[in-house]
Amino acid sequence: MPYNKITPEIAARLRACVGEGRFYVKDEIDPNYAHDEMPIYGKYMPDAAVDVETTEEVSAIMKICSENKIPVTCRGAGTGLVGGCVPLAGGLVLCTKRMNKILAYDMDNLVVRIQPGVLLKDLAADALRHGLMYPPDPGEKTATVGGNISTNAGGMRAVKYGVTRDYVLAMTVVLADGRVIELGKSVSKTSSGYSLLHLMIGSEGTLGIITEMTMKLIPNPKCDVSCLVPFRTVEDCISFVPHIKLANLDPQSIEFMDADIVASSAAFTGNPIFPERVRQEDVGASLLVTFTGYDEDELDQKMIKLGELAKSAKALDVLVVATSSNKKNAWAARSSFLTVIEAETKLVDEMDVVVPVDKIPAFLIYIRGIGEEVGIRLRNFGHAGDGNLHIYCCSNDLEEEEFKRRVKIIMDKAYAKCAELEGQVSGEHSIGHAKMVYLRESVGEDVFRLMGAIKDVFDPDHILNPGKVCDSSLLA
Repeated sequence: MPYNKITPEIAARLRACVGEGRFYVKDEIDPNYAHDEMPIYGKYMPDAAVDVETTEEVSAIMKICSENKIPVTCRGAGTGLVGGCVPLAGGLVLCTKRMNKILAYDMDNLVVRIQPGVLLKDLAADALRHGLMYPPDPGEKTATVGGNISTNAGGMRAVKYGVTRDYVLAMTVVLADGRVIELGKSVSKTSSGYSLLHLMIGSEGTLGIITEMTMKLIPNPKCDVSCLVPFRTVEDCISFVPHIKLANLDPQSIEFMDADIVASSAAFTGNPIFPERVRQEDVGASLLVTFTGYDEDELDQKMIKLGELAKSAKALDVLVVATSSNKKNAWAARSSFLTVIEAETKLVDEMDVVVPVDKIPAFLIYIRGIGEEVGIRLRNFGHAGDGNLHIYCCSNDLEEEEFKRRVKIIMDKAYAKCAELEGQVSGEHSIGHAKMVYLRESVGEDVFRLMGAIKDVFDPDHILNPGKVCDSSLLA
């Protein structure tokens, strides 16, 4: 797809849309705008960058870029892991980090209007001050909510509450040609034609630029408790998950961790909150389970039932994370896993496949065998309650090209195995440009072409985040 460069004349028009101090060229551009948090997928500097603050600014900028066929890559906090916000075609990076206002609460209808640059941690904390909860809980708390919507992020509480998609009621979107549209309404149900709202969610900035959202909230649970359930083996550990669900215990989260990542986390954080031995036995893998309720009696009953189930499921014990400080430490340790891997490792690549819960052991055993064959260390953890696994390929010794060659062998086989087990390429990190080939293989040519046809309707000149998800324009 032929694109045009940003000439000095076009740059002057773009600068005029926002005024001085928020439009950048050449050495003024933040070098972080060239990559996301997975630098193995490359660095691509844009020709210019702009920090926007209003829908009107975004609309004016897109009209200019549409007229001149300038590629535009929308970016939030840049915490993605699949190269989704990197400007493959150069052009303009449009950053929404300054659109960070929580605009208004509607307490009668339990909704909040926000801008896309609001950080996940800030929305969660502000909702709590209103006695409410924003349920989606992706691990990266410094991500923007707009970015979470663009990737349909999931997180640790998805097993009980669902994913980001389930909490978006309405949004304002600027289309590729600068038109502004409103999608959805602040209502809890609809049967009103095609859901363009849900089409926009998870589209990674390839169909439009989200500039305002209305999000659903829920009353904050009165109390919660976390329990650690250690096992000798991964197989025993994962096999316990369906028992928790079938017992109607309604857990808020069920997180999986193996002994390797637990040991690394303890060494890195100095916080050995997860035991490596229980009852003189080595712990091979553990579940961190959280329950919420309206009173302590309800939680006590759930813990009693969990203990009864664990006795007949080869669990080594059920350890209650009782105090508020211990709960904070436990979840801080769990949230540190990716940070630990990045700190310990020179070269990292990742998968976040999702498979049926009962297929997790088979997938992990298979992928570990492939890792051993090609000489790549694999680290893994994930959301056992919904089958979403985070698997990291790691090396401190290989040169980058050799690392990429070996990782490709692993990923080719891993994604093929994922398809065999009726899984999906991504559970929450999305596709970007890094996983596009695997998406195509997974969904098949007919579905992939339909996705491309949708892209053509929304963005006929393919100026919005080119080269991502299903857009093969850069290969033409």
